Amino acid sequence: MWLMLQTEEPDDFVIATGEVHSVREFVEKSFKHIGKTIVWEGKNENEVGRCKETGKIHVMVNHKYYRPTEVDFLQGDCTKAKQKLNWKPRVTFDELVKEMVEADVTLMRHNPNA
Repeated sequence: MWLMLQTEEPDDFVIATGEVHSVREFVEKSFKHIGKTIVWEGKNENEVGRCKETGKIHVMVNHKYYRPTEVDFLQGDCTKAKQKLNWKPRVTFDELVKEMVEADVTLMRHNPNA
């Protein structure tokens, strides 16, 4: 953000890794970080993610979170930020997942009703 503020003219920049990961991959890595394995059962709207260790369902499809117009492929292109700002991603997907999970674990410890 600091680099963006240093430009002569205001401009829009995409900040992304350029990598592509599915929600499924994010879920699997998130649970793995807390020592759980998610196994998938069912199909489409009836698919669930069940904890291998406990058998408890932790993930369910919810239409509330569908995009109004679903797209098949999303990938952030940070070429402009790399070229104009000499910016490059420093956080890996695994590091981002870990950071997000740890923030949620901390939140739940301080406010279990959140």
